[in-house]
Amino acid sequence: MNYTKTKFTCKRGNLTIRGVEYRPEGENLPIAIISHGFMANHKTVLQYVNFFAENGYAAYAYDFCGGCVMGGKSDGLTTDMSVLTEVEDLKAVIEYVTSLPYTNADSLLLMGCSQGGFVSALTAAELNEKVSKLVLFYPALCIPDDARAGKMMFAKFDPNNPPEKFRCGPMKLGRQYVTDVIGMGPFEEIKPYGGDVLIVHGTKDKIVPLEYSEAAKKAYLSRENGSLTFHIIEKAKHGFSKKHDVIAINHIRSFIK
Repeated sequence: MNYTKTKFTCKRGNLTIRGVEYRPEGENLPIAIISHGFMANHKTVLQYVNFFAENGYAAYAYDFCGGCVMGGKSDGLTTDMSVLTEVEDLKAVIEYVTSLPYTNADSLLLMGCSQGGFVSALTAAELNEKVSKLVLFYPALCIPDDARAGKMMFAKFDPNNPPEKFRCGPMKLGRQYVTDVIGMGPFEEIKPYGGDVLIVHGTKDKIVPLEYSEAAKKAYLSRENGSLTFHIIEKAKHGFSKKHDVIAINHIRSFIK
């Protein structure tokens, strides 16, 4: 399917969010919004944007405000970023793309990788029936536990008194990154979403242990509404290789059919 690639901008308060749109021909297009992971940028998820556009979706990727260590185009400081500010970013993108004259606001799919998966799951739980489907690749539901342990990837700190600013490898974070999630029970937070969910996770993920997606599976299966599709990819790490991406994308293909 032919599609055009264009840049887009929208606002979250006084911050500008910048991203890309892959738009197939036609009107009343279903929507797919793909959210990148911690320290990454929108270019790391373009293979998924491409897949959705080829399957008839108006597909979007964007840079979180303050969420990229390199190559990010959106406004904002990394020290002001948290999971909850990224939820607000995603909601701003949703508001923008659902207002376009050629998109179908009643057919909205959210997809996220790692922290972007956690953000997408929280957003889906908040917006609920406005989100038709949810796709989570190795969602970072470990973030609240990591905050409580005072150990978030490369960063170590006192969870009872997190510093105003601290280093997490190449990225400088602010206290809000910790305080926004430290009291959060992620599986209870995501459970209100009543739509269909796909989770894909690898057995060799050393950043987000597979057990977090297993717990998310249990939470989603306990709902009264919505289906849960769960796939494990053997030997896949955090951030799928090209070989494992082929498998993962095939899971999306089956899910959206």
